[in-house]
Amino acid sequence: MKFLTEVLWVFVLASFLGWFVQFVARSIKNRKICNPGFLTLPFIPTVGFGFVLLYVFVIHFDNVYMLFFTSSILLTFYKYFIARISDRSYGFKWKDFSTGAGKVYKINSYVNILEPLVYGLAGILAVKVFFVPIPTLVSAIPFLFAILIPAIITAAIIFDTIVSCITVVRLKKNLKEMDNISKLLEQGDSDVSDEELRARYERKMVSSKRFRLRLVRAFPDMESFDYEKQFENIKEYHDLVKKKNKETYEKKIENVEDRPFAYGLSFAKLFWLFFIGSFCGTILETIWAFVTNGFFEMRVGMVMGPFIPVYGGGAVAITLCLYKLHRRNNIIVFAASGLIGATFEYYCSYFQEMFLGTISWDYSDTPFNIDGRTNLSFGIIWGFLGLMWLRYLYPFISRNIEKIPKKPGRIITIILVVFMIINGVLSVVAVDRKNKRAENIPPKTVIGQFCDTVFTDDYMNFIFPHMGTHETFEAGRKEEAKQAAKEAKQAVNRASNVPKSAK
Repeated sequence: MKFLTEVLWVFVLASFLGWFVQFVARSIKNRKICNPGFLTLPFIPTVGFGFVLLYVFVIHFDNVYMLFFTSSILLTFYKYFIARISDRSYGFKWKDFSTGAGKVYKINSYVNILEPLVYGLAGILAVKVFFVPIPTLVSAIPFLFAILIPAIITAAIIFDTIVSCITVVRLKKNLKEMDNISKLLEQGDSDVSDEELRARYERKMVSSKRFRLRLVRAFPDMESFDYEKQFENIKEYHDLVKKKNKETYEKKIENVEDRPFAYGLSFAKLFWLFFIGSFCGTILETIWAFVTNGFFEMRVGMVMGPFIPVYGGGAVAITLCLYKLHRRNNIIVFAASGLIGATFEYYCSYFQEMFLGTISWDYSDTPFNIDGRTNLSFGIIWGFLGLMWLRYLYPFISRNIEKIPKKPGRIITIILVVFMIINGVLSVVAVDRKNKRAENIPPKTVIGQFCDTVFTDDYMNFIFPHMGTHETFEAGRKEEAKQAAKEAKQAVNRASNVPKSAK
């Protein structure tokens, strides 16, 4: 049973690792987010099963050369077998090595000369590095969880694989029907009018949208063996639809010279989104504090200016991740925004505590919280903010940013970038100096001396009224609980001292 558990962990971890490596490589190459897998989930099960083969057959090899050649031969034949069976089963060719590197040395356009070398090195790395901690990992986790976690993930992968296979089968069916319609149009002897036939043809292209959005991007060299013309029509049609959809959200300008300042998702645009989001975050937090507490309270995240970088970073993260989902259902955008915002908030709190030893918020006493760093209610708030941002705020802000004249815009951007960098550095040093002043540790640098002079304890307590450590937050909660218990006891005593006549 232990060996089976280890095999499941190898499969799950290797499937994700293979997906992640290809995700990073393709995203960098194409300069956009690319899901490289056959599945919707971030796993490539063919990679996972390949590592399982290594774990079963070559893990005990000590000789590096034997390990290299065995892994190379095993994985090469495995890749050829999988590609051959997959292509013939679905009627599609997913990847073609007949052109480019290794085009002279190929096996039916399935394997090029470089792959066996890569597979040999992968076998060495797998046995010498990747497989080493697996037994320790399995032993460190309670047995039930050790086998249950990878089993559940494997079941999800299997289900996703079935759904993806059904999607491909449906696409092939659509292509066949499109081919039949094309033949009827060419023959011209159908009982149905040409207009109706063309409408049917277009409906078949539209019904293939879900496939187009994912698998064709993952396999850009994909071809259909039997319906090449129809498949190309589907890709061209959805490329056109995609282009029109983008233009309805943000204007597309092909000529580089005609593009305005901060066009598209450039660095300048993303910085301005961060800057504006950080400022708006301060306004939202100030209003929230006044509504919930009934009095004004400073809510900022930096020592200079009304900026909360968590909101600015959240705006950038939501824009980058959800930019292409602007036409999707509101529920999808809401859920994705909530997840991204809550995750970003969690890691902001985590890294603040890791590097500065402080935290600015603690939700430990709220329901459905995660380590006190975020909770369900703020995830919902992030969802609404992300939905409003993507639907209304971002298009409006983006258009107005692009109205800034190019030359002044570049100068202002450089000045603000330098200012925010200095502001960030001083904020980190000021917080560190505040902690060290409490321990009577003198400054050792000019920047430290400057922060001690300008950003005094009174100033830091004013701009960061809720910043502290886990210990201070825990002490505050205990004090509040003690005070509440004391007030409750006093209320009971007052009630017990009321004269009977008054009762």
